[in-house]
Formats: sequence, structure tokens, C-alpha cells
Amino acid sequence: MATNSQRVFIESLPNFVQQKVALRGWVCRMRVLGKTTFLVLKDCSGEVQCVASPESIKEHHLKLEDTVEIVGRVRPEARVKAGYELDILQVRVLNRSGQHLPFHSFSNLDSVGPETIIEYRPLALRNEVVGNIFRIQAGLLGFFREFLTQRRFMEIITSKLVASGTEGGTNLFEVKYFERVAYLAQSPQFYKEHGVAGFERVFETGHVYRAEPHATSRHLTEYYSLDLEFGFIDGPEDVIQLERELLTHIFDRVNKNYASLLGFYRKQPLPSMLEVPCWEFRECLELLKESFNRTDLTDDLDPEAERQLCHLAEKDTGIPAVFVLGFPLSGRPFYTAPRGPYGAANSFDLLFQGVEITTGGQRLHRREDLEQALRGRGIDPTNFENHLRMFDLGMPPHGGFAIGLERLTAQVLNLPNVRQATLYPRDRNKLTP
Repeated sequence: MATNSQRVFIESLPNFVQQKVALRGWVCRMRVLGKTTFLVLKDCSGEVQCVASPESIKEHHLKLEDTVEIVGRVRPEARVKAGYELDILQVRVLNRSGQHLPFHSFSNLDSVGPETIIEYRPLALRNEVVGNIFRIQAGLLGFFREFLTQRRFMEIITSKLVASGTEGGTNLFEVKYFERVAYLAQSPQFYKEHGVAGFERVFETGHVYRAEPHATSRHLTEYYSLDLEFGFIDGPEDVIQLERELLTHIFDRVNKNYASLLGFYRKQPLPSMLEVPCWEFRECLELLKESFNRTDLTDDLDPEAERQLCHLAEKDTGIPAVFVLGFPLSGRPFYTAPRGPYGAANSFDLLFQGVEITTGGQRLHRREDLEQALRGRGIDPTNFENHLRMFDLGMPPHGGFAIGLERLTAQVLNLPNVRQATLYPRDRNKLTP
């Protein structure tokens, strides 16, 4: 069917009342009442109700999820929410959907298993409850970039194929690289630090890879990391304050731009993060002991402790979030700056609604200190020479952090599993689709 009408998007139909238009999209609902067929068409911009007599479209044998082009005339109609509907003049089927789909784009997915939703991901994305997760996630990513660009940060793009582990440990995915072995990057940390020596303030968004055999609701082997690093800091408190301001900006923009969608996932708007407290790690252990009789933790926090600390922070401040600063240095990467004389690190985690979403801190910025830290862990500094020589180029005191985008999305939307905030999750068992 050739048409003389240029395709328009559904959201722009108010501009075409009483005019002939061509729409393209998916048939997402359809019913016949008396002598009228009501068909709801969906495209990337919205939905519209289309009407026709059953006989006039009978030959097309339309069914749910078919992709079609519909030419029709936009007519005012006070009885429908949009205030208008489309009288169908012509239909062209662009592609037929399958006969036995496990669900439809308008289905209630509560009874559909999570694996089925992932296996049929494109169909699930046409369902608003699923699709809106990723619309909001795209907003989180965009507002991250927006804030940092306004603060003189430079976006960089770095390699994900590396010759050795960023953190000097295992948990690396090995890749055959011609005649030798390479690895998928655990983190852009080294490249961020090089960026500080060149641009002072840098950020990167991209996938990172962790060959950790977790099987939990919060871990992935491939996730999307929001990283930043900046120079000329006085301590980790500067980094923490930047994150307070960054998240406040992101949350405020999400509240304003996605208010109608956000309400499906959470009862209250996202909070300002400017008053999120910062507690020393040792202080946190004492609080856990006093409030929950926890005496089992010494050098790190477990998921239950993260939930408990967020509960205490919410009681104190009204915000279920807390920065924990001063973890034991022995449990942090070799490049972490020490905090005081008692084996603590200038390293922090941000706990939000019971889950750690950020790790960051101040880094060592003198070559001799890095070499000493490596030797202290039994690592020969010559193995990191390509990185260490960058510290001969005038590296300023610096620090930064990384936020897992999928975890952030899951916490913002109160999703119980990070896989729900991941288009195509990768864990120890899943490599398709």
C-alpha cells in the first residue's frame, strides 16, 4: 500500500486533528463491540485508539503484537482520555507476530517468570512496567553526564582489554589475544587516574567485568559503571561532598522529568542527598553492636549490616543512606590512601536503601608510596611500570568513585533484583540472550 501521508508519531497527533496521517507501530490491544473494532496502536511515543468497522479490516486478520502501518484521519473524541482517536482508512501489515507468545505487551507480568521476561525481552520492553525501568535508567545516565559536564569534567573512553588486573587480584575474565593472554577490565581506575594527570577532572561510563561466582540478587559479572575521578582534592570528604551534590542533582531531575512513571515504583519522591551523614567504619561497628547486638563484623560489612546502618541513618536524618568511611586498608586496593595511623583507608562506600551502590575514596598520588604499597602486598612494582610512570608526570592529589548503574536503578525503583534493571543480565550461569 503506497501512501501520500508522511508517517507521524502518536504523541504529535493533537497537531493533526481532522487531517489524514500515517502511523506505524504495534497492535497492543484489540476488541470488537457491536459494529466497531477498537484497536490500540503503540509506537515509541505513545498509544492511540483507532476505530473501524470489522468488515473493513477483516481481510488483514490482525492480531496482537503485529507490526502495522495505519493510515487514518484524526477525529476529536471527548469520550476517550486523549481527546481524539483515529478513523482507520487503510491498513498495511509490516510483519506478523507469532501465534503462541508467552505474554503480550499489555499483560500483567506478575505471574510471568523472570527468565521468561528476559528470554522475550523486546516484547517485555513494550510493557510499560518493564519498559519504564529502562526509560528511567536512561535518565539516570543522562543526568550523571549533565551534572559532571557542568562541573568541568571531561568524558573519556578507555579500553576494556587490558594486560593485567587493575586491582592486582584475580576475578579476571581471560581473553585470547592473538599469541598472548589479555583480560576484560575490572575497572577503568588506572585510566581515570591517567585522565586526571591530563584533564584534572574526568568521567567515564562503560561496562566492567568481574569473574566472581556470585549468585545473589545484587551481583552481575558484567555491569555498567558510572566512574569519575578528579584532582587537587584535600581528602575523601571532597569526593563524598561531590557525590552528595551529584546524586541530589540526578534525583531532582528524575523526580521532575519522570514523576508520572516514578510513582509506579516508589511511594515517595527521591530524596535530596545533601544531608546524608558520613560515619567512620569503627563508629559503624559500635552502632551495630549497640543497636543490633552485632559482634561478628571486624573488617567489612555484610548485606544485613548495610540494611541496619541505613535504618539507623533514616531514624537520625530521614534519609535511608549513609557514607561509611575508613574501612580497613588491607581490604581495599593497593592504590588507596591510608587514613590515620591505625590501618584505616581513605576509602568509603555509599549505602542507599540498604544496599552499597558506590565505592570511592582518595588515592595515593606519589610513585614511591604506590611502590611501597605494592611491595607491602607482595607484588613486584615492575609489574605495574606502565601505570607507575604516569606518576612521574605531575600527578595531583586525587580521588573518585564508581556507581553501578543497574544497582542504582534497582534502588531508585525499589526492584528486588538487579537483573530487573539489566537488559541482558550476565552472571555465572547466563550468557544468552
